[in-house]
Amino acid sequence: MYKGDSMAFKIVHERESCIGCGACAAVCPGHWEMEDDGKSKLKGSKAKGENFELDVASLGCNEDAANACPVNIIHIFDKSGKKIK
Repeated sequence: MYKGDSMAFKIVHERESCIGCGACAAVCPGHWEMEDDGKSKLKGSKAKGENFELDVASLGCNEDAANACPVNIIHIFDKSGKKIK
């Protein structure tokens, strides 16, 4: 699932379901931003099917972004693939 041992988490963003509230970008601007279409974007993520994914070594404020999302479209998985948020 992961490209290397340094990647401990996978952030998955269901961008199509984003309502554009901006909570993720407000609490975690280093990883999230609002795009011109009014939806948030996970910086550095790549499209994977209908979602966008990013492997990270540490969660940083991404857990705060997931917790702040009112429609629960930000998911976090550990390196074993277990969903933790």
